[in-house]
Amino acid sequence: MKLMVFVLNDEELLERVLEAYTEVGIPGGTILDSEGMGRFLTYEIPLFAGFQRFMKGNKPYNKTIFSVIRDESLIPKLRELLNEVVGDLEEPGTGILFTVPVDWTVGLAEEEK
Repeated sequence: MKLMVFVLNDEELLERVLEAYTEVGIPGGTILDSEGMGRFLTYEIPLFAGFQRFMKGNKPYNKTIFSVIRDESLIPKLRELLNEVVGDLEEPGTGILFTVPVDWTVGLAEEEK
């Protein structure tokens, strides 16, 4: 079992990203509004205002999606679909996808059999 975290840089793509999740069989997750550290430092702390030229083209806010994945074989399928929706995740400015092991949960809804 894995906790999958996806930081979506272009929040306008959220609906299409969630469609990709359901298409591969991931039934749920938690979506948070988020902001990158670079953006925060650049625009909220005057000392770092000179970094604004490096931030050109970056979206100011992100969406972060957390999902506990029981069937780990779904992760490569989702990555492939996310690449189609947001662009190549290897490229800057598209998003960040990673997993961490989950050794115990309680409160997860059971999938329909």
